[in-house]
Amino acid sequence: MIRINQIKLLHDKNKELNGEELSRVLKKKSAKLLRISEDSIGEFEIIRHSIDARKKPEIYHIFMVDLKVKAGNEESIVKKCRDKNTSVIKEKKYDFWNMALGNGGKDSSDPVNEGKKSSEELREKARSSGKNIIVIGAGPAGLFCAYELALNGFKPLLLERGAQVEKRMELVDKFWETGDLDTGTNVQFGEGGAGTFSDGKLNTMVKDKDGRGREALRIFTANGANDNIMYEAKPHIGTDILCDVVKNMRNRIIENGGEVRFETQVTDIVYDNGRITAVKTPNEEIAADAVVLAIGHSARDTFYMLKDCKVEMQPKPFAVGYRVEHRQGLINLSQYGMEETGSLGAAPYKLVATASDKRGVYSFCMCPGGYVVNASSEEGRLAINGMSYNKRDGKNANSAIIITVDPKDFGSDDVLSGVEFQRKLEEKAYELAGGKIPVEYYIDFKQAVTGENEIGSEETKLNATARKSFNLPSMRGSYEFAEVHKILPDELNKAFIEGMEKFGHTIKGYNNDDALISGVESRTSSPVRIGRDENGESLNVKGLFPCGEGAGYAGGIMSAAMDGMHTAELIARQILN
Repeated sequence: MIRINQIKLLHDKNKELNGEELSRVLKKKSAKLLRISEDSIGEFEIIRHSIDARKKPEIYHIFMVDLKVKAGNEESIVKKCRDKNTSVIKEKKYDFWNMALGNGGKDSSDPVNEGKKSSEELREKARSSGKNIIVIGAGPAGLFCAYELALNGFKPLLLERGAQVEKRMELVDKFWETGDLDTGTNVQFGEGGAGTFSDGKLNTMVKDKDGRGREALRIFTANGANDNIMYEAKPHIGTDILCDVVKNMRNRIIENGGEVRFETQVTDIVYDNGRITAVKTPNEEIAADAVVLAIGHSARDTFYMLKDCKVEMQPKPFAVGYRVEHRQGLINLSQYGMEETGSLGAAPYKLVATASDKRGVYSFCMCPGGYVVNASSEEGRLAINGMSYNKRDGKNANSAIIITVDPKDFGSDDVLSGVEFQRKLEEKAYELAGGKIPVEYYIDFKQAVTGENEIGSEETKLNATARKSFNLPSMRGSYEFAEVHKILPDELNKAFIEGMEKFGHTIKGYNNDDALISGVESRTSSPVRIGRDENGESLNVKGLFPCGEGAGYAGGIMSAAMDGMHTAELIARQILN
């Protein structure tokens, strides 16, 4: 397999290219670079696409491609072309059984079944194992875990406390319109997990040495996502399309012998002599040989249940902050040199700074052309998130700008002190606007925190005229202007402002007076880590497999999906070995 990096196409001359036409142009350029004919190229795949706008207004599309030649020595071809961006690589494709029974997931390069059982024989063995595998939670970790188990012969039971995605969408829309919260099904709970209502961003910092990430993308496309997620540097599906993808994955699980139950919350676990034996719901006790704990970062009542059951876990650092909105045109202008970007799409950004107190301040879950959404899951508490639809055609860009916190900030050494820290912030946010999303212009936020200008000063009065042209929020859920600066402690507010001012040097206008600040962004990641060993099991309850973001081992859709796949492999190894 030959890999070619850094194939450049000038945007102005190639802005309409897509699909087969794009592949044809890239294949032609690849053949020219390798000094071979196009006809000699066999398999051809776009691996990665990114945008280089460093020399705007000249903007380039940068591609990485993999290809095979029909005849000839690939090593010799690469050597003769003398291009540093061209190399011969070893093809590596994900194989569930190789990962499960091969080298412990550490090296999947050697086939596990050579001279042994075929994959179909292993699936048949899995089908006849008779083991009861329960997966708790249908977010990306639980969904992908159950998907891999079902497609490889096991018969997992997937339990989800919230509703199936069709009903969930109706309940969430009703909440945004009326404020009537369903604490069982909402933006946090239900089929697809919290990621369903956050744009479906699939970028991850996790290295994909075993091919799980690419396999996860393939599964998404096989279930209805756009093919371009296979190669975009910052892939996203969009909330509107992701709902269908999640439903299709559920149907595949059922078609392959799995079972899915919605509105079924696990309220207790049962174990004997340090090994899991069952889980309890409000209506029954279900026997279990293995239980996957893929509960998500907002399952606070479940965290308390696990604490009562003495499952080993510990508090962990996370981050809190605010959502910041700007006109998408301002971001486009900074990133691409133009307000209207056409086929380039709405421009994203990523920002990182360090405050004077050494806290990290950074953008998180950036949503181009998106919406700030009410993502609450508990009565009397308000949390927000960001979301985009597939077209990303909203008038505003938004991102969480968050500040790192750790157990010393939580005010207690209890294992769930981080949960209570989040809750206090959410209660303040709720009180500020009576359950509506509280919003404040950055000029007011900054003045209130720094005291640079007293309210009512001449400078502030002059701003009253300018406010008529200020941007307005793009939100799902009611909002109200309020004193957002009262939510976080002073030291976090000051770190936030330091970050905003630094970001204004990177993106001109980022710290403008009319930037919209809303709060509170409190559910960035799990406040706990549930301990697990090298076999993926709880440190003190065997057969219990903590998994995904809620357990503290992932930070987004992709890393959670990959952890779910890994957990499925570990369970298969334990059962079939």
